[in-house]
Formats: sequence, C-alpha cells, structure tokens
Amino acid sequence: MKIQLLSAAVLAGLVFSCTDNQTPEMAVSEKAPELKKSMRSLRVTGDQTVAVYMAEYITIDAATGNTVFFNDRGNKQLSADFVPLDPRRGGRANITYLVDDEFTSDNGLTAAELEQAIDNGMNTWDAEGCSNLGITKVPYSGNSGFVSSSLGFGGDITLDADIQHSGFLPRAFFDALAPGGGDFILGVTFTLLWQDGAGNFTDIDNNGKLDVAFREIYYNDKFSWNTDGNSYDLETIALHESGHALSQAHFGKAFRSGGNGKLHFSPRAVMNAAYSGVQRDLKSTDHSGHCSNWSSWPNN
Repeated sequence: MKIQLLSAAVLAGLVFSCTDNQTPEMAVSEKAPELKKSMRSLRVTGDQTVAVYMAEYITIDAATGNTVFFNDRGNKQLSADFVPLDPRRGGRANITYLVDDEFTSDNGLTAAELEQAIDNGMNTWDAEGCSNLGITKVPYSGNSGFVSSSLGFGGDITLDADIQHSGFLPRAFFDALAPGGGDFILGVTFTLLWQDGAGNFTDIDNNGKLDVAFREIYYNDKFSWNTDGNSYDLETIALHESGHALSQAHFGKAFRSGGNGKLHFSPRAVMNAAYSGVQRDLKSTDHSGHCSNWSSWPNN
C-alpha cells in the first residue's frame, strides 16, 4: 500500500543512538541538522500519520586507545514496539519483511547472494523456539525507502512490510547520520511510529511503548561486503539490524586493551554495537532479549 506525503516537517522526537566514541544518545539536531530538516510525516489514512522516531546503527572497529566505545547494559528492548493485531497494520499476528532487490552492492555480489544473506539473518530470528512470532517474507513490489527518498537518494514509500531491507546506499547517506558517518557506519535501522491526528505518537495497547508502524534497514555501500565469512559479513550485519527491527537494543560493553590494541566485548553478542567479525548464531543475551519481548506474542 502506497501512502501520501505530507509537507516537510521538523520532527523534534527524532533521536539517534550512536556507538562511536561520542555521546551515545543525542538529538538529531546536534548530529545531523540536514537530516532533521529533510524528515517528513506521512499520511496513511484519515488522521493517521507515521513519522521517523529513531535509528540504531552498527559501526566498524575504527577508534584507537583505551576508549570505551559503548556501554549498553540496561533493558535489551527498544522503547517502541509493534502492536499485536494492530488494525493499522492489517490486524496481522505475524511480522512481515521484504528485501528491496533493486539496490545492490557494487562489490561483485549478485542480487541473489545479497538477498539470501538477508533471508538467513531473518530466518535465524524466526527459528527462535521461545515465540510463535511467525516472521513472513512478502514479495518486493517495487516500493521501499521512505528515509532514502526523504534525503534525495531515491526510493519509494510503502507499508508493504513491517521490516523493510531497503538496500545499499552510498557513504553520503550515512554522513547525514553523523559527521563522517559514511566512514564507520555499516548499517542502520530506522523506526517509524504511528501518530494520531494531533501529531502525537500513539500507544494504543497501553504497554508503555510507542507503536511501531514499520522499520527500514540500510547498508553502507562504501564497505567491501561478502557472504563467505570474510571482510564485512553481510549476514552478520543483517542479523544485527534485523534484531533492531524486532525491537532489540544494543547490549554489552566494548573496550580496547592498552597492550595489543585488541577490541574486547563483554559479553560478545550479535547485538553489540560494533562489528567484531562473523556472528551468524545468536548468543545467550541475544536469545534472552528476543524471548523477553516475543515469548507471549500476540497476547502480550
């Protein structure tokens, strides 16, 4: 289903969760004023609109010294979530996803290889036995990419799926997220929320979490992506970003030792906020975060 654009609007609620050696949470006006100016609300039907609320991104191991890169040790869930049987999402009990196969990496990988890596990441979450979530892939209709469209990088606007893997974009797109972001951001997940007629984010099930309309995932085409476990492993990043799309936050502490400069993680997990090599299997903290959020679905 395509949705109609409203006029451009500044979204004061847009927040970015960053993982470099700067402040972990900051308003987009402090980090990326041009991005904030470009964001728009979308009218879906009647007085229902959706708007970008936040984004989570994973970085490369790029800094040096005894720097604490991040320390996310609180609740493993994000502050926004999908509503079970939400009539605005068609009343579905399952979570749907699509892969935009029009955006491909320029690293020699075929569209089929890229799509399979993303499917593998989604299937890993779907295989978790603690929930009856039922992650379902839907065909790509040719529409995807609200955020990329807003920033002039092409794309279309759709509600075809709850989770939209909207393709590979050039480094300039990621520079809009943080100064020099194109040099260290591997992937990013945007959360778009439902708004009421007054422009307020909604919580129709009164669970204390804002209601997610859909999420978009983008990958940085600057980096050398692979599907064979070398360089930057696409399945690993797809698994991580899909975790955000399923409402998991970053978790764990990363630091570099002063002796050999090696990056350490405590605990090492898929949902760490920095890349530490191939991780295609969920760790215990990933599992517990997923299960705590989805084990009662759709009755939570």
